[in-house]
Amino acid sequence: MAKNTICIWYDKDAEAAARFYAATFPDSSVGTVSAAPSDNPSGQQGEVLTVEFTVLGIPCLGLNGGPQFKHSEAFSFQISTDDQEETDRYWNAIVGNGGEESACGWCKDKWGLSWQITPRALTEAMAAGGGEAKRAFEAMMKMKKIDIAAIEAARRG
Repeated sequence: MAKNTICIWYDKDAEAAARFYAATFPDSSVGTVSAAPSDNPSGQQGEVLTVEFTVLGIPCLGLNGGPQFKHSEAFSFQISTDDQEETDRYWNAIVGNGGEESACGWCKDKWGLSWQITPRALTEAMAAGGGEAKRAFEAMMKMKKIDIAAIEAARRG
C-alpha cells in the first residue's frame, strides 16, 4: 500500500465502484479486497470492508462504512482529457452507468462520487488569462459536458 492513499467512504459498494473505475480508466486496477474480521456498525463478519484500488495511477482505498456519511462535491476526481473523444468516453461511461450530469464538466457516478471531466483545451484557455479566459469561462458556464470546439471558438472570440 502506498504511503499516502485517498480513502473513499462508500455505503456498501466499494468493490463494485473500484471495478467500474478499473474498467473505465487506463492505469487503474483493483488490488486487495479485505473482508471484515468481525461484525461492525457497517456490516457483518466476512462482508467486504475495504478495497485497495488505483484510478489513473492514484492509489485509493474504498471503505464500506455504511450510510452514515455521503459524498459531496467537496471532493472530486479531476480527469484531464486530450480531445473530445476521450472527454465523451469518460463522461458517457460515468453518466451512462447510473450517474448524473452536473454543470461545467462535473458529473457524479452512481455511488455519488463527483468527477470533473476537464479537457486540456479548457485548462489552457483559462491559463491564457484576459479575454480568452473570460470568453472560454463564460462558454463553459453554459455547459454540462465540455464541448471543446465551443471552448476553442469562444477563446478565439
